[in-house]
Order: sequence, then structure tokens, then C-alpha cells
Amino acid sequence: MQLLASRCSVVRPAGAAAGRRLAVRVSAAKQLKNDRTTVKSGAKPAADGSSDDIGTAGVAAIAAGLPANAIMLWSEYTLFATGAGLPPGPGGLLGAAEGISYLVVLGLIGWSVVTKVTTGSGLPAGPSGLLGAVEGVSYLSLLGGIVVFGLQIAKSGGLPGIFG
Repeated sequence: MQLLASRCSVVRPAGAAAGRRLAVRVSAAKQLKNDRTTVKSGAKPAADGSSDDIGTAGVAAIAAGLPANAIMLWSEYTLFATGAGLPPGPGGLLGAAEGISYLVVLGLIGWSVVTKVTTGSGLPAGPSGLLGAVEGVSYLSLLGGIVVFGLQIAKSGGLPGIFG
């Protein structure tokens, strides 16, 4: 507290003008604001879940969510362009990856919604903002899927392999 008080105190020689005194106070206030900003940005993260420590589940969500979103978006593009989903691939691996990707993305969105309802905020950003990015891209993938599925149903009367 003494550091803050010493930054705000004004020492004025006997013959100094009052305008100079105001300029020194404004300068001290700006310096104090800069000091507070520096302290905030250099502070340790709070223990309320807003830190970069996201645990094993968060790391798994990043590791599974990034490729799952890519596969899901690829599948949606393929459905939009060709009217069919991804081909089964060798041994059905590509089709399985497509189905698992949809489940992973829906799981991420479910986790995000539960976290939002219980804590009032979404998932933590995680290291380098990756978990937050995966969360955001998952919502965009869901929105893209809704749009593409709607267009496919309007165009052909159903989704391939499900109905129509």
C-alpha cells in the first residue's frame, strides 16, 4: 500500500504553479493504472476453474475434438455436395470415424451446456485457448449440420441411409 501511496503523492516546490501539480497527479494516476494492469496480467490464475489447468478430461476433449470437428465438417460438406455422407473407406474405418466424430462433437456440446448451466460460463479456455476453440468450432459444426441436414431433407425428402 505504501508503494501505491508514494506514486500518488505530489511534491511541489514553494514557487511551482498549481497546473503543474495537476499534471503530476494525472501522470501518477496513469502510472497507477498501468501498474495495476501489469499486476493483473502477471498474476496467477484463480482457482475457480478459469485457469489453463483443464485436467485429463479437457486434454482428451482437445485431442478428440479437433479431429472430430474436422471429420464432421468434411462429412457435412460431402453431404451437401454429393447428397451422401462419407464413403465407408477401407474396412469401414472412415464411416466409423464419421459416426464417432458426430458423437464426440455432441458430447462436447453437452459438456459445454452442462457447464454453462451449472457455473454460468462455458468451458475454460484451456492452454492457448484450445479447449475454448474446440467448444466454439463444435457449436459451428452443429449449426452447419443442422443447415446441411435441413437442406438435404428439403431437397431429397430425407437423409441417406436413414429415411428417404
